[in-house]
Amino acid sequence: MSKELLEKLKGKKEVYRMWKKGPPTWEEYRNVVKVCRDATRKAKAHLELNLARDVKDNKKGFFKYINSKRKTRENVGLLLNEVGALVMGDTEKAELLNAFSASVFTAKAGPQESQTLEVGQKVWRKEDLPLVEEDRVREHLSKLNIHKLMGPCGMHPRVLRELADGIARPLSIIFERSWRKGEVPEDWRKANVTPVCKKGRKDDSGNYRPVSLTSIPGKVLEQLILGSHL
Repeated sequence: MSKELLEKLKGKKEVYRMWKKGPPTWEEYRNVVKVCRDATRKAKAHLELNLARDVKDNKKGFFKYINSKRKTRENVGLLLNEVGALVMGDTEKAELLNAFSASVFTAKAGPQESQTLEVGQKVWRKEDLPLVEEDRVREHLSKLNIHKLMGPCGMHPRVLRELADGIARPLSIIFERSWRKGEVPEDWRKANVTPVCKKGRKDDSGNYRPVSLTSIPGKVLEQLILGSHL
């Protein structure tokens, strides 16, 4: 944290306080946030570059930084089951959260969803199906956010974005076959699900909501399908 960066972060808090009272607009506040975010990322990149460059002379600092990034915190603490007993094991916690999510799940579709399903049940002929163009796939890949996490498939968005020109064609072929056959690759159907406490007591499984991290190529295919129906 340089003095200049600390001043920017301090200024962001001040603008936020002023925005809550009224004078600054939301756009002005968002611009300040963007400047601070970019400055923070540059400072982090500069720090990591220095640590990597001076690793021979400062091994302790290098591995201290690496270890700090490898530390993970426990997402879910102790939970109370249906009889009020504390659940401590990871497997038991997962089963308890899964049981609650299943209990509140409903397959009943609303009016808008029902209309969407009726449209989706339309019988398409092969010649009527829209083609997945290579240029469209390349365009989506080139716009991927490289700061997002990779999904269960192990494909990082940075890799997909930088190799867009080379993998656009094979991906377009996979997307095309998936679309025509109505099948999705098994890896793209997997998701890393993390329970996040939204409100209230953290020992109540009813206060957690599942957040899914899915495959990046699968998300690109979803965007292509969505764009074809707009």
